[in-house]
Amino acid sequence: MAEYVAPLRDMKFVIEELSDLDGVRSLPGLEEATPDLVDAVLTEAGKFASNILSPINRGGDVDGARREDGGVVTAPGWKEAYRAFVDGGWASLSFDPAHGGQGLPWLVSTAVQEMQKSANLAFGLCPMLTQAAVEAITHHGTDEQKAVYLEKLVSGEWTGTMNLTEPQAGSDLAAVKTTAEPAGDHYLLKGQKIFITYGEHDLAENIIHLVLARIPGAPDGVKGISLFLVPKFIPAADGSPGERNDVHCVSIEHKLGINGSPTAVLAYGDHGGATGYLVGEENQGLACMFTMMNLARHAVGVEGYALAERAYQKALEYARDRIQGRDPANPSERAAIIRHPDVRRMLMDMKSQVEAMRAVGCIAAGAMDKLGRATDDDARDEARRWVDILTPIVKGWSTEVGTQLTSVGLQVHGGMGFIEETGAAQYYRDARITPIYEGTTGIQANDIAGRKLLRDGGRLAQWTLERFRAEAGALTSIDSDEAALMHESFESSLDSLAESVNRLLAAGQDDPSPAMAVSVPYLMQFGYVAGAWAMIRAYVAAQKHVDAGTGDPFYRDKQLTAVYYVRHVLPQAAACHARVVAGGDLVTAVSDEWFDRAY
Repeated sequence: MAEYVAPLRDMKFVIEELSDLDGVRSLPGLEEATPDLVDAVLTEAGKFASNILSPINRGGDVDGARREDGGVVTAPGWKEAYRAFVDGGWASLSFDPAHGGQGLPWLVSTAVQEMQKSANLAFGLCPMLTQAAVEAITHHGTDEQKAVYLEKLVSGEWTGTMNLTEPQAGSDLAAVKTTAEPAGDHYLLKGQKIFITYGEHDLAENIIHLVLARIPGAPDGVKGISLFLVPKFIPAADGSPGERNDVHCVSIEHKLGINGSPTAVLAYGDHGGATGYLVGEENQGLACMFTMMNLARHAVGVEGYALAERAYQKALEYARDRIQGRDPANPSERAAIIRHPDVRRMLMDMKSQVEAMRAVGCIAAGAMDKLGRATDDDARDEARRWVDILTPIVKGWSTEVGTQLTSVGLQVHGGMGFIEETGAAQYYRDARITPIYEGTTGIQANDIAGRKLLRDGGRLAQWTLERFRAEAGALTSIDSDEAALMHESFESSLDSLAESVNRLLAAGQDDPSPAMAVSVPYLMQFGYVAGAWAMIRAYVAAQKHVDAGTGDPFYRDKQLTAVYYVRHVLPQAAACHARVVAGGDLVTAVSDEWFDRAY
């Protein structure tokens, strides 16, 4: 297992049996997503990730991207891999066939993205941002913009970026200062954007920037932000890249991880103004940008468990090869460390949580498909609820847990994990960005505890708890002590989560600050419980195969993974619950001076 191996068996199980592939493929335009086609796509995607992306991952980390002659040169092998990515059609999987896409469900694309990001996260960031740009233009662009840009972006011939952050404006987009002056049929942009992933590179012939800026006279704050399309090269009449636009990379960041991905500082308008085209309506840029952001947040959540999967594979390989100490079952013999109980515990922690996160991420992706395509109002409403509640969980919980698990992977390696040459440290460093970008964990927690709890009076949370409880009831039909204990543990966790919901609602009635102070523990509690819900669904689905007399050990293995999660991982929700119950009063009441009085 020197290179990445795609967990195809588990992916197919999750897609077909937990994420309602049959329901997804019944939606208009997705009828061709048969199990056989999905199997073929995932198999080929696994080969591409293992054979093309994984071998250049380490080189991308060591060599990184570099500025050269005013541009950016990616690591050796990057350009060839990107060309293979485009030629293989991997850029266009889930996009509209009208623009050259293949029309596959996001559910399938999510599994493909996991493979790509496990194999090489830094590479996978480029198509992720392009995907987000396609969504924004599809939903908010003019017919002319769609005609000029979508086919090139969908194919991967051109790439896209999101330009939000400025030196003084991170998550606080109200502080954006980049300006856009009207100039006939376009605007001239001036300003600086930082932390722009793949803002400059040598992989594609054109880069299409989606940029937040202010038009003169716009209202203050987020109500005065507009979205603009700013190409690196302004397309000529025949659609080819034409005149060089006034947007330039002035530097790239030196980072903790994802070194193969160029993170650019872009200057707009140093020579008079960068030509940009309004996307959507004036002063509605934030709404347009969130079309990109919500998709990107789910994708970043996938990154969290994708890296945890890669770290698990690396740790498992090392645990099998590393001879150290005596076999507890046979003290006369030296043993591989996988025989040591604590190492086995760490590996089981990793495996069970990766599979739980994968299941939640794919279930959310299936709901995204239904939200976008269902023709029945009730079906769309149900899908919207699942997308609303699961998106911050996938983004926040999966990235926090993913970062923890890449750290556990280092622990399995012992001292060798701290040595760069083993490669294990890269996954830890790469993972650390995932709880930060596209909305920090705190922002996801404010979303799930604020907008999706306090503002709606707890209706969405209560609906979710009811669904969790009803679906877990399937355990009662399985005649085993194992299933009964799982059901009892899960019911207890649901009771605690219900209490957390009520405590936050009560705490946030007059002032939301105390509730927001414990919103991250609430998010994590919800995440651990959602993971248990998904693993219980997996247990029940696997039981059907066991009852049918299959001799395939996969299904019983899946059940044991679910049991381990409920017995050993779900209890972490109780610790999160205790923090929610403790409340955030002290956090908000302590003075600013308290933090430095010891010095």
